[in-house]
Amino acid sequence: MSSAQTLSSVIDLVNYEPNPLNDKNAWWGQTSADAPPPLSTSSPPPEVVESPVDDPELKLPDLTSMMLVIGGNTLLQITFYIVVSSASAYAKHLGGTATFSGLIIGIPSSFAGLALIPMVKFDGGRYKLPINIGYVAMILGNILYGLAYRANFLYLILIGRIVSGFGFTALLYCKRYCADPRIVGVRRRTTLASWLVVGQGIGFSAGPFIGGLLFKIGFPNAIFNGYTSPGWLVAVAWVFFLAASILLFKDVRVPPKIDLPLTPLSHPSTVTGSPALLDASQSDEIHEEDNHPVSLRQWGVIITMMWYAMTCFFILGAWESNIPVFTAERFNYNPYNAGNFIALGGITTFPFLILNVFYSGRFQDRAILAFGSSLGTSGVIIMIAVLVTNRVTFGSFFVCWFLVALGFNLASTCTLSLLSKQLPPTWNGRLSLAIQYSNYAGRVSGAVWGGAGVNIGMVNYLGLQVGIVGVAGLMHLTLWRELKAKMG
Repeated sequence: MSSAQTLSSVIDLVNYEPNPLNDKNAWWGQTSADAPPPLSTSSPPPEVVESPVDDPELKLPDLTSMMLVIGGNTLLQITFYIVVSSASAYAKHLGGTATFSGLIIGIPSSFAGLALIPMVKFDGGRYKLPINIGYVAMILGNILYGLAYRANFLYLILIGRIVSGFGFTALLYCKRYCADPRIVGVRRRTTLASWLVVGQGIGFSAGPFIGGLLFKIGFPNAIFNGYTSPGWLVAVAWVFFLAASILLFKDVRVPPKIDLPLTPLSHPSTVTGSPALLDASQSDEIHEEDNHPVSLRQWGVIITMMWYAMTCFFILGAWESNIPVFTAERFNYNPYNAGNFIALGGITTFPFLILNVFYSGRFQDRAILAFGSSLGTSGVIIMIAVLVTNRVTFGSFFVCWFLVALGFNLASTCTLSLLSKQLPPTWNGRLSLAIQYSNYAGRVSGAVWGGAGVNIGMVNYLGLQVGIVGVAGLMHLTLWRELKAKMG
């Protein structure tokens, strides 16, 4: 063999790569013994086949950033609920009413909704800046909430909660982050939404318990006491969390803009004219997906999910603000006892919410939604029966609260994730905004309705909840086929 032939053979062996389409052993990192070498070094490279790990439907965001988002959502939920157990007593001490205490609990969501429109308009598709602005608002709002006692000014409580409301805009970005098609695969969105619901469960368990415990301890001074300590505690927690977010959170990469020359109409093949800025990676998506009209059935699905989002938070918010008022009248509970009661219901749901994280990928979103809302509604109906028969005890009331808390928390898992699977990725921002506004509407109206529940009559208070769920169920049954989406 000549030296030229020898050199050619060596080059062919060095450059040989198995083609995964032709050699099944290449899937396991092995080569076939009888695979023929390429005829020349200029043969095309083998086609790369994605492994399951690289499947775009299973992709996840940066782990540290994802943990910060889930942790921030949990702290937001704790901040929302920590005042539930003592808000009524705090308001009464400064001259307010039970209905005013419901307003204290629900008002942040109203102002969060007002702040969302300008924030979404200028966020540029990113997360770090709007989330951190929300955390700063949390610090300031809770400081004002804590100063209301010293100032002896009832409306400073409300002002503090309003400022905190601007911080609750971060809830939108947490939900949007976990359904963002740029970083989260379609089969991961319900799972991440389940983690957000776990944080929600921690919030409405730990929040009222901590608030009630701080109220019982008292700390008898004008600055840090049983009424004000929840505000001071979460303000300090937000200082540390803000620092962690600034240092560790990695924002979503926005695709770079490229200069795409314009061509004159008379010479379509000639490249002339001034440059136009266009997003290279999304121009085809916008053309193909945004131009598809949304059908009436799809609009029906969107409206159904918005109604469900409102329903879940209306009923949860109503029960959480009603429990301290109702138990004070029926069982002579103080804020500490009421906080423990709310927390106990949340703690008992926690194992089931964790199971939902691991098993939600095996069920369709529409099935989880139906099961959760049915379970929660059963709690409301049982409570009506208990009131009508005058058999209200700790046990019967707790069973009802457990069913409501578990059912509607499970149902709230699916609202945004289901829509994100059915509609184009470019709709994600609009969908997350629609669902978050529905959540806010439910929280505000539910908190006020729950605070007034004893005054308007408990059966009437619960009857409205049954009616709202009934509308949701009717839409669910009508659009059952259209609610089908990928699992996971």
